[in-house]
Amino acid sequence: MRIATWNVNSLKARMPRVQEWLAYAKPDVLCIQETKMSDSAFPHLAFGAQGYESVHHGSGQWNGVAILSRVGLSDPVFGFVDPIAPDRDARLVSARCAGVHVTSVYVPNGREVGSEHYNYKLEWMGKLKEHINALGDPGDAMAVCGDFNVAPADIDVWDPAAFAGSTHVTAEERASLRTLEEWGMTDAFRQFYPDPELYSFWDYRSGDFHQHRGMRIDLILLTASLAAKVDWALVDRNARKGKQPSDHAPVFVDLSV
Repeated sequence: MRIATWNVNSLKARMPRVQEWLAYAKPDVLCIQETKMSDSAFPHLAFGAQGYESVHHGSGQWNGVAILSRVGLSDPVFGFVDPIAPDRDARLVSARCAGVHVTSVYVPNGREVGSEHYNYKLEWMGKLKEHINALGDPGDAMAVCGDFNVAPADIDVWDPAAFAGSTHVTAEERASLRTLEEWGMTDAFRQFYPDPELYSFWDYRSGDFHQHRGMRIDLILLTASLAAKVDWALVDRNARKGKQPSDHAPVFVDLSV
């Protein structure tokens, strides 16, 4: 089973790239972030023609998340489960795919340390843990995939000094991510690659991609029963190349289920 995540940074702009990637990478489940689409505009039929069922949670110009599955899709949840206070943005969708409870997340950016947006990010991460806990327990087969806008450790940024004092790397953000791991989730990619400096996001500016100045902020978190079955993981850098790419690359793991 291949589970993937990709922040496409506008599905309308990136649709040909996504369809091309589905055709050659053949993920069984793909979590998408930043569709920047309303639910009514989401191309369910186009993905259906490629063999994928889909659910989408989006309101238009900003945010938007989706799950595509070619192994079945049921029990969708749009946003946080009750009774968690609803989110003001469309950043979360969950569904069951081949016995795995999958959640696609787009964590708020935070913008500036100490700002209202930063505090909202930390609050949102707390609600994410509540959401996961409401969906199941660490003994279940669960995957939380998406753009977390947090680099888990210094190895996950090209130069820690370059990010000093900025979001994505603060102790508070990393602590909020660790609470998910303490609950029972494993960073599947880092489990498979404990050391290499491999990234999933590169800013469009200043040739960052070509100079390997990136961050690893796109994560696949798995409960123990799934993490034990990971036999391959990859950041598909090829999808970051070429004409009109997203500033993120797809990340996927293969499970021997």
